[in-house]
Amino acid sequence: MTAVDTSRVSDITAHPPGLATRRFKDNFFIVWGILATIIGLGTLVALVGELVNDGGHRLTAAFFTSFPSSNPAEAGILSAWVGSILVIVATALFAIPIGMLAGVYLEEYAPKNPVTSAIEIAVNNLAGVPSILFGLMAVGIFVQFLGNPARYFGFLPESFRNSAADLFGQSILTAGITLGLLILPVIIVATREAVRGVPQEMRQGALAVGATKWQTTRHHVLPYALPGVVTGVIIGISRALGETAPLIMIGGLTFVAFLPITTPGDAKFETIGVLDQYGAAVDPSATETVHIAHDGVVVMPDFTERAVEAGQVLELPHGSTVQSVAGWGDAIASWSPTHWLGADFTVMPIQMFNWTSRPQAEFLEIAAAAGLVLLAITLLLNGTAILLRYRLRKSIKW
Repeated sequence: MTAVDTSRVSDITAHPPGLATRRFKDNFFIVWGILATIIGLGTLVALVGELVNDGGHRLTAAFFTSFPSSNPAEAGILSAWVGSILVIVATALFAIPIGMLAGVYLEEYAPKNPVTSAIEIAVNNLAGVPSILFGLMAVGIFVQFLGNPARYFGFLPESFRNSAADLFGQSILTAGITLGLLILPVIIVATREAVRGVPQEMRQGALAVGATKWQTTRHHVLPYALPGVVTGVIIGISRALGETAPLIMIGGLTFVAFLPITTPGDAKFETIGVLDQYGAAVDPSATETVHIAHDGVVVMPDFTERAVEAGQVLELPHGSTVQSVAGWGDAIASWSPTHWLGADFTVMPIQMFNWTSRPQAEFLEIAAAAGLVLLAITLLLNGTAILLRYRLRKSIKW
């Protein structure tokens, strides 16, 4: 039997050394965490309270269905919220597929080499680039280059160059691509992190039973990574919704009293020929055969007017404008992406910026009301992200 040195046996009921210090640090961290939470929530409550106090009484049905006006009592955000929705739709259609595919490729397929490492560094750095720099890039590429038909290759048909230039320039498509590039790093990083979080055993099991790499990614990796991907996408869209600087740079309008989507009864204007930046015909001697679709008026380049009837076929000089009233056919055709993607636009942050620069106190009130709407949309998007993440994670069965 081995003798036991009872003098070296420790008392298991005694507190280990330093326990009091560790408990103090734990409590100290808890207190600071609670204070940080209170500060964050308090700031949000104060912000919402200030907006409600200033602009809550302006939130009426007419506020959502009225165009901006020089009279603050009649001003609304119709063109702003419609423009915001269309710009965000264009942003999502551009950024989500590219961001998800790039994230999956970099994480699942890309070889580990210096080129891939450089791409990863570039993506991470792009996430921290100020948004106004994206606006400067968009001005040079999408507005001044792609928005000018004279910059295209000369061998391309003139009709193609003019149609492509109409889509770019100061348009919804340009705004959507610009904001899409802005949030693209966020979506790529979120996709990569979500894909990386899927256990390797899932991939190995699928490959072991004969699945291909793509089948493994499609049927096993992506479904389990979807909660994180959706969260990153909605956070990126929420950021794009509040951006102002890049949209001002590319020519987002501060006062818009029309919609990119036509409704029956709206005034309709069709300019004949190609105009320069001052609104004059590039070739004053050129003419074009035009079929008049609705009764209306033609304003000639010398500003004389001529009444026209539906069905007429006229030879009109470039620089003329055909004015008529939109019908149901025009309204349906205006929903085509080729129409509204090339339209002028404004968004809610730009409209708020315009109102806050006015000296009248009433405009500050309607700017606060628009801020409440924008904040509500942002909170709704983030709440949707939380709900989708919860439901998708709940449906996962490991």
